[in-house]
Amino acid sequence: MPTHQVTNQVPLLIDTNPADAPSINDALHRAGLDQSTVDEIRALGAFAGTAEAIELGDLAEAHPPVLTTHDRFGHRIDEVVYDPAYHQLMTHAVHAGLHGAPWSDPRPDAHLIRAAKFSVWGHVDAGHGCPISMTYAAVPALRAAPDLAAQYEPLLTAREYQPGLTAPLSKRGLIAGMSMTEKQGGSDVRTNTTTAVPQTDGSYLITGHKWFTSAPMSDLFLTLAQAPGGLTCFLVPRVLPDGSRNTFALQRLKNKLGNHSNASSEVEYQDTVAWRVGDEGSGVRTIVEMVNLTRLDCTIGSATAMRTGTAQATHHAIHRSAFGARLVDQPLMQNVLADLAVESEAATTVALWLAQLTDRATAGDDRAAALRRISLAVTKYHVCKRGPIHAAEALECLGGNGYIEDSRMPRLYREAPLMSIWEGSGNVAALDALRAMARQPETLGIYLDEIRSAAGADRHFDGAVHALEETLTGLDPSDAGQLQFQARRIVGDMASLLQGSLLIRYGDPAVSDAFTATRLAGDRGDVFGTLPSGVDAGKIVSRTATEIGALA
Repeated sequence: MPTHQVTNQVPLLIDTNPADAPSINDALHRAGLDQSTVDEIRALGAFAGTAEAIELGDLAEAHPPVLTTHDRFGHRIDEVVYDPAYHQLMTHAVHAGLHGAPWSDPRPDAHLIRAAKFSVWGHVDAGHGCPISMTYAAVPALRAAPDLAAQYEPLLTAREYQPGLTAPLSKRGLIAGMSMTEKQGGSDVRTNTTTAVPQTDGSYLITGHKWFTSAPMSDLFLTLAQAPGGLTCFLVPRVLPDGSRNTFALQRLKNKLGNHSNASSEVEYQDTVAWRVGDEGSGVRTIVEMVNLTRLDCTIGSATAMRTGTAQATHHAIHRSAFGARLVDQPLMQNVLADLAVESEAATTVALWLAQLTDRATAGDDRAAALRRISLAVTKYHVCKRGPIHAAEALECLGGNGYIEDSRMPRLYREAPLMSIWEGSGNVAALDALRAMARQPETLGIYLDEIRSAAGADRHFDGAVHALEETLTGLDPSDAGQLQFQARRIVGDMASLLQGSLLIRYGDPAVSDAFTATRLAGDRGDVFGTLPSGVDAGKIVSRTATEIGALA
């Protein structure tokens, strides 16, 4: 009809390459990766930007998994049925090596390569990234049981995805999950009441209830239970080596805010067969190897969401006009877009830097391991806390169109809080950073040495470093209550300084200047879009425009 002529609407953002993000390219260039490796990352990014890949993510999100507890005859089967698109996403992710593949990859930058690929692929769908991330993180924890690792690690690192519940050692590739938290304790896993009784053949029988078990159709799970010697880590297969089903009763699937393509469940163990991973009583120490890597992926996930939101907002502003001019040409909108981009670039830069530290730490670099220990704790807290407010502002850039499901922005908004909650909420992450400083005092010195390497280049940065040093000097280690009360402030400042240090040394000057002038100097309002005068907002926005193949 004549009254329904469509004008001034924004085209779909497709056929772009998320690997074109300047912050990703900069990290790959610094690492000196060979061209074939860069091409490998870019090829995955190119597919992630296609209409085909985006539709797979949309379908998996629109058709959440369904729990089937019994078959038609009344037999308990405890299976979760996924949309076929979910299995296609998993196939692509495993083939690309986003799961456990880095642990068998001889390249010295294997974890950085995987992090970059995990990030560019994450634009398609966040939900299936959960089992991919857990499989990646399970491998080093499983090595606490060398005999089990010898059997299962080759299959956890294999680049073949084979869904279905069959004997794990008969499959071409395996997916792993974790099943730790209980309803009475949540993150306080030491209060777990699930029990593990040793058997004469070396196995254990586990009985108890788990409150959150993601991706319950995975082949193997690392779980925590109280053995005679204390809280212990165990390997629980869904199917036993002889092909019979292990007791793994799915009580229900969680009705979640977001992350709809991924199933999260409650699980009941009743004399469930398991094998010990690590010594009795060392469960937390064993499982923390897994938690550290899933926390890295939380950081990467938040950074990915920020880049997605920034790209969508910039794309909209380039193609949408209001009040006689394109939105992108209007100074206030340019301020907002530039501010979103600064946050996004800072998050991506530190996430990929942490992946590089993982490469160095796994190669035996003790300093890198200590630096990663504290840097990961402060970064997981801060970047993941910034995700939801970033998503809200990016959505608002699209106005009412952003509030409509078709824009995909509500999905981004619902997903954003998960990264802060998963693997320890904000308080848990902040307290973990203080715990690292208390138990491993050398980590703080290594952290300070790292950020001081950028000293002298920016007065705002230097002033913020001095302020942090004064704060740390004034702390009373014996006053645990006051330390905890200030934890978020201290850890947030440490995270911002780490990001600022990295941007000064490795980032674009326009981005680093904007970051230090706002995040470190306090010259900023309480929302995005309050960058001060003198910031080169146009240059910052043009970096995002380059990523989406548009001209700002």
